[in-house]
Amino acid sequence: MEKENNLITIPSAILIAGIIIGGAVIYTKGMPVEKIISQSTSAIKSSSINIDPVTENDHIRGTPDAPIVIVEFSDLECPFCKSFHLTMQKIMNEYGKSGKVAWVYRHFPLSIHPKAQKEALASECAYEQGGNEKFWQYVDNIFSITPSNNQLDPLQLPIIAKNIGLDVEKFNICFNSEKYDEKIQKNYQDGIRVGIGSIPETGTPYSVVIDKKGNKVPINGAQPYESVKQLIDAILAGSN
Repeated sequence: MEKENNLITIPSAILIAGIIIGGAVIYTKGMPVEKIISQSTSAIKSSSINIDPVTENDHIRGTPDAPIVIVEFSDLECPFCKSFHLTMQKIMNEYGKSGKVAWVYRHFPLSIHPKAQKEALASECAYEQGGNEKFWQYVDNIFSITPSNNQLDPLQLPIIAKNIGLDVEKFNICFNSEKYDEKIQKNYQDGIRVGIGSIPETGTPYSVVIDKKGNKVPINGAQPYESVKQLIDAILAGSN
């Protein structure tokens, strides 16, 4: 989990609820997972996680009106984000095709990864040309080739654009204009309000799972597929 020194105060209720969720997705001690999820989501809802609502301006993979929406804050040079990206691809293969889960990507480029800001901008330029389809293709490609930790060669950015069928000249004009810096910063500030970096144990990736009742459950770090799956199954079971 990648982090930087950009600390804010977070309500203790969110922290406690996050710890409860950690127990729910890793070790239930015999208690039904549905009950743990019910208890913890109530605690989190009462503490009001302050996250921007999902809109048509977001990068959404899957059905926008899915009963579970996972909003992920990610850094394209974070090795833990790269790992969690693979986990979320598996989650979407299992739950996205049936419309049960939607995945929302929001930018959170860390200052320790200065190249991540430019890569986020490049992904937005892909979105400009081809909408969400090209955005997700671009992000998938970056994570598939980056060594992480600020090691991706910037010359790869227009090559990725070409490989996914974008007009490279238009891509470069967009990229050099830095026209999407404000949008990326808006995502970043949303992540700060959610609580990323508020305590030493939080960083990227950081996700918020939102069910159809508006309950919000945090996933802190690159949790393994089995843990995320268990959480999703519990929420789906509790909504029936």
